[in-house]
Amino acid sequence: QVQLVESGGGLVQAGGSLRLSCVASGNILYINTMGWYRQAPGEQRELVAVLNAAGSTNYADSVKGRFTISGDNAAKNTVYLQMSSLKPEDTAVYYCNSDRVRVVSGYQALDIWGRGTQVTVTS
Repeated sequence: QVQLVESGGGLVQAGGSLRLSCVASGNILYINTMGWYRQAPGEQRELVAVLNAAGSTNYADSVKGRFTISGDNAAKNTVYLQMSSLKPEDTAVYYCNSDRVRVVSGYQALDIWGRGTQVTVTS
């Protein structure tokens, strides 16, 4: 069973920084993409940033220049989201996602989600 576990959320003042981490577990052979989504109260879940196996990244316009997604070169099952210059409108639950993970048995898990980590930015 493939699992994604997020950590690093918290409370921060506007202008501050946080780093989120997501670790994938479960006898993993290959991860296609790992990314971050967020959902604010009363809003739909939206893409924040995504990193694919080739190292390419994609960001929401609202976070470009402020957030950076990266992977752990040694442990290919970890992704980070460095968030800087945080704004109150960045307040949300941040979810880690992978679109496709292949495990040792050959099984492919699709569209896997973590449980989320709360990020609160105060003005």
